[in-house]
Amino acid sequence: MALQDETAYEPLHVDARDAGTAGAHAGSSAAGTADDAVLDNPAWSSLTGHHAHLAIGNDLVRHFPDDVSPFVGVKDWEHPDVWDAILDVFGHGATVGVSHADPLLPEGWAPVFSIPGVQLVQTEQLAARPDEEAVELGGGDSTDMLELVERTQPGPFLPRTHELGRYVGIRRAGRLIAMAGERLHPDGWTEISAVAVDEDHRRQGLASRLVLDVAFQIQQRGDRALLHASATNTSAIAGYEKLGFALRRRLMFGAVRTP
Repeated sequence: MALQDETAYEPLHVDARDAGTAGAHAGSSAAGTADDAVLDNPAWSSLTGHHAHLAIGNDLVRHFPDDVSPFVGVKDWEHPDVWDAILDVFGHGATVGVSHADPLLPEGWAPVFSIPGVQLVQTEQLAARPDEEAVELGGGDSTDMLELVERTQPGPFLPRTHELGRYVGIRRAGRLIAMAGERLHPDGWTEISAVAVDEDHRRQGLASRLVLDVAFQIQQRGDRALLHASATNTSAIAGYEKLGFALRRRLMFGAVRTP
C-alpha cells in the first residue's frame, strides 16, 4: 500500500471529523484484546523500540530514512505541539505519511490522499511453519527484491527496506519469483509485509507458504504476527483469514502536505 501514491482516494478531513473515526476501532473483531493496544499506533512503537536505531525526528514525531520506509510515527495526534513538531522534522511543503489515524488538519495543511485499510492479527488457528524452499534474503538480493516489487506492486518497498527485519524468498532457475518479510515491529508484535508473487507463479500457494514461514520465525522470537492490507483487496484479506488471521480494526493510510 504505497503511501506516496497520490491517487484520488477519499481525502483526510480538513473541515470536520467524521463521528467516531479518529482512533476508533470501527468494525473491530473479537481478535482485539486489552494487551494489543500498542497496535493502535504501531509505527510510533516500532520507531521508539525495535527500530529506534533507524529513527529520525523528535519527541513527538519520528520517521524512517527515505530509502527504508515511508512510515511516520506520531506519539499523540492530540498533543498541542504535534503540528509544530511535524514541521520541525519535515519542513514546509513536504508530503508526510499518515497511518492508523485520521487527524483534523489545521489551516494551511492539505490532504494528499487517504486509503481505507484493515489490520489483521494472528489467532490460535494460525499454523505457522518453516518452508523448505524459502531462502533468507539480504542486501545482496536487494536488486532482485526491488525488481519483483516493481513487477507485482505489493506496496512500498525501497532499497533498504530489507533492513527492517527478516525477508525470505523462493527462487526458480535462479530468479526470485516470490517473497515476504517483516516491516513494523511494535512491542510484542511483528508485521508481515511485502508479500509478492510473480504473475506466472501465482495460484501455487507460494504466498501462503512464505507468510507461514515468516510467522513461524516471528513466533519463535516470542512475538505475534500482524498484517495490513487495503480494505479493497478482499481476495488477499480472505486468504489471510483462511491462514488464521482475523480482523482487529479498520483504519486509514494516507498523506498530508505541510504548509
